[in-house]
Amino acid sequence: MPLLVFSLMLVVFGLTTGEFVIAGILPDVSHELSVSVPAAGLLVSAYALGMIIGGPVITTLTARLPRRPLIAGLIATSIAGNAASALAPSYPILLAARFVAGLVVATFFAVAISIAVSTAPAGRQASTVARLTLGMNLGIVAGTPLGTFIGHHLGWRATFAAVAAFSAAALALVVRSVPDQPAPTVRSLAGELRVFTGRDVVLAIALTAAGNLGVVTVFSFLAPLATDVSGFSDEAVPVLLLVYGTGAVIGNVLGGWLADKALMPSLAGLLTALAGVLAVGRPASGHQISAVVLWFVLGVLAFAIIPGMQTRVLATAQAAPTLAIAVNASGFQLAAAFAGWLGGRLIDGPGPRSIYPVAAALTVAGLLIALYSLRRDRRPAATPAPERPAAHR
Repeated sequence: MPLLVFSLMLVVFGLTTGEFVIAGILPDVSHELSVSVPAAGLLVSAYALGMIIGGPVITTLTARLPRRPLIAGLIATSIAGNAASALAPSYPILLAARFVAGLVVATFFAVAISIAVSTAPAGRQASTVARLTLGMNLGIVAGTPLGTFIGHHLGWRATFAAVAAFSAAALALVVRSVPDQPAPTVRSLAGELRVFTGRDVVLAIALTAAGNLGVVTVFSFLAPLATDVSGFSDEAVPVLLLVYGTGAVIGNVLGGWLADKALMPSLAGLLTALAGVLAVGRPASGHQISAVVLWFVLGVLAFAIIPGMQTRVLATAQAAPTLAIAVNASGFQLAAAFAGWLGGRLIDGPGPRSIYPVAAALTVAGLLIALYSLRRDRRPAATPAPERPAAHR
């Protein structure tokens, strides 16, 4: 793996750990700050809201900046947000810190993916995205369980401090390995935004939001689902995160390979499988062995859809790919923000078991978008009308 991709992957690892580790330390944060678990779940929403707002705004404002200082500044801002999370004296300040930590992440992903894909051989774009997002998988398979372990033994503040420290080390490698490229030539703001007038681009972004909403809702409340529904102890939560993350690594590779072979058909098939697995989640989660299998399969499917979704956006938004990818990341986080709110309402209402069937129904919505997009792709291109012969005078 080239040093450039490796360094960017390390940053993705740190960012992913900082985002998803809250799922493992949610009860700890809830207890120390004297807020309910649903209220603590809004920390997921705050981070996601930062990405939602920051994706289009930060990407547009920084479009003309050289790549190396831009990426360095984005990482530094995320480090500051995680450090502030570790030091937050109250729940409102922690909410604000999580918002800041997420504010620059969508732009970083957009720039990193654009650079990586620009170096990819023809027909290997999805696999290249998968290599970069391996850092996301490792953040779940290793970073999130490790962060949860640290949180349970040293306190949740130590978790965010560790994330900040690792990201600072990765920043040094990025500054060394990312070439000092000038900013790409960009059109006017109106010209960049015009890419979103294309129906296929809008459908691709909607597919990301809807297709991920269900499984993100389940993952955001992994800790209470594991302890209150499946009967695991708090100490078993990092192990379940490891199981989920192992599935995610496999799914990432599988999804990249499938997307290179048949992009939209593979996405439709994977979303069908994901909806089916979520549908059996309620009975399966009642037994610990089947719950472990459930979390592994969910990890595989949840990350198998990601390379294809990113590649779909790139394929439909060639006029402004960086901005489109950033908005796509915001679409994913829009799903995450809603997931934090929705999961809390379900726990307070019908109970945590109800999360699984609701998540399955939400995934079906993403599947319908994928099927509609596939149908549009298969429509024959319009044939221009034959020219009429010129009339003889």
